[in-house]
Amino acid sequence: MLPGHARMQIAEHERFMRLALCEALRSGSRGDVPVGAVVVASGQVLARAGNEKEWRQDPTAHAEMLALREAAAKLHTWRLTEVTVYSTMEPCFMCAGALLQARVARVVYAVDDPKWGAAGSVLDLLRAPFVNHRVEVVRGVLAEEVAVALAEFFGKLRSAE
Repeated sequence: MLPGHARMQIAEHERFMRLALCEALRSGSRGDVPVGAVVVASGQVLARAGNEKEWRQDPTAHAEMLALREAAAKLHTWRLTEVTVYSTMEPCFMCAGALLQARVARVVYAVDDPKWGAAGSVLDLLRAPFVNHRVEVVRGVLAEEVAVALAEFFGKLRSAE
C-alpha cells in the first residue's frame, strides 16, 4: 500500500488529468486530435485548452501551447516556475521547447507519443543535459482512459475515409 502522501499525489494527478481529458474530448469533437492540457499552480487551475490546430489552421495551436499562453497571461509572466502541466499526450518537440522556455516545474502526461514524443519516448528534451532547465516528468496517469479516447477518435477517422 502506498503512503498517504503518495496516494494524495496520485489522486491529485488523476483529478487534473480528467480535466485535461475533458479538453481533449472537446477538441476531438471539433475534428482536432484529442489532446488536452491543464496548467495548475498550488492546486488551482490557471489554464486549460485542447488542440485547435485544425480548427484554427495554426500549426502551433497544440493544447500545451495554448494553455501555457493563457497561464502566462494570467500570471503576467513567462516564468511559470511553480506550475505543473497536465497533458493527455506526451509533449512534442515544439511543446517541450515551450515548457523549457517557460521554466515549468513538472509535466504529467497520460500516453507516450511514439512519433513526436520529447519527454522520454522518442527524445528526452525535458531532461537533456545541454539545456539550462530540467522538467520533472510523471508519465502514465490515466493512460488507459486516454488511449481509449485516442483509439476511438482515430477509428472514426479511418472509417470516414
